[in-house]
Amino acid sequence: MKISFLLHNAYGIGGTITTTFNLAQALAERHEVEIISVLRHRELPNFVLDPRVSLRPLVDLREEKEHPLHLLPARVFPRSEYRYGQYSELTDQRIAETLAATDADAVIGTRPGLNVHLAGQAPPHVARIGQEHLTLDNHSPRLRTALRRAYRKLDVLTTVTEADAASYRRRMRLPGVHVEALPNSVPDPVLPPSDGFAKVVVAAGRLVPVKRYDLLVEAFAAVAAAHPDWQLRIYGKGEEHDRLRRRITDLGLWNNVFLMGAAAPMEAEWVKGSIGAAAAGFEPFGMTLVEAMRCGLPVVSTDCPHGPAEIIADGVDGRLVPVGDRDALAAALLELVRDEELRRRMGRAALENARRFAPGPVVEQAERLIASAVSARRAGQPVARERPCGALAARGFAARDSALTAASGALRIVRKGRS
Repeated sequence: MKISFLLHNAYGIGGTITTTFNLAQALAERHEVEIISVLRHRELPNFVLDPRVSLRPLVDLREEKEHPLHLLPARVFPRSEYRYGQYSELTDQRIAETLAATDADAVIGTRPGLNVHLAGQAPPHVARIGQEHLTLDNHSPRLRTALRRAYRKLDVLTTVTEADAASYRRRMRLPGVHVEALPNSVPDPVLPPSDGFAKVVVAAGRLVPVKRYDLLVEAFAAVAAAHPDWQLRIYGKGEEHDRLRRRITDLGLWNNVFLMGAAAPMEAEWVKGSIGAAAAGFEPFGMTLVEAMRCGLPVVSTDCPHGPAEIIADGVDGRLVPVGDRDALAAALLELVRDEELRRRMGRAALENARRFAPGPVVEQAERLIASAVSARRAGQPVARERPCGALAARGFAARDSALTAASGALRIVRKGRS
């Protein structure tokens, strides 16, 4: 099959870019795969892309930022979509031309506005697969209304969590559209996992308000006060950088908290730590949580909807704390900082339990969905439900839950022995 991904900007940094690159590269082992980047603002992507995956931009902002059509507002891309201000009549035109000329068997949209283009402009022979990397609740009522109309022309809609898939099935009324949870995958690590001895907590992601790195820094102040030999390393870049730098200075944490800048790939940085941390107020999936766990780190995270609770088993391979609760976040970090044996045991559990997000099972599910959509489109039929939605993920969670039950029992035995 030939598979095309329609992506906002492959040259930026973010979870959608990471997971698109991961999936495209895995699919390229058996299929012809391309990534179509609507925008381009630099020479090369931040992330390394497998040469088997072709990459082509539609609008190069280095040369076309002042193009007359790019100065006019978009008419197809929905006005209520978060990225609307970056789209224009020029992007409308280029996307429409690209879809009309595509020879792909399936085109995969990777954000709501692009899914609208795909649903309405793809040729009849092309399977239309929309991906949602945010949650339904994250969309405004106006955008949900626009998507409800457009998404009825899709063949498949995927979400990154089963909880969100259930929301789409229940609330969006999409007859004939197959809705299924397809989790993000993280490539198999190439480095040995963390041994849990380093006195380093690692966090990574865009430095934006919703990630609440300010809360993480404030929580880590309690760790630094009790254990001044521990460090917090925050990887990423974004608008919050200067404010975070000031907060670190105000708290006197210049010897303990470090803004490390962006790093790609992150694996070499995760394995230098012993604990992963995340304090987001909203997280549709939690790609960095999986990355950290695949490197053998237990993760302390806020329990925001919908992702973290589908990734972390509280008390077994990490800790979940209430959103916005600085004291609970600090206490969970301190628990792992103080107890080396617990930290290393949770790290081993994290390494084992995160294997369900390896490319193998995720790509197998993606291939099945794509093939079903292509076959159904050719037959003029809706995608057949060969098994209940999310069955593959459910089996993965069932296997995890079985392992976690055993691990929890072992943990209780150890704790009872200590008391």
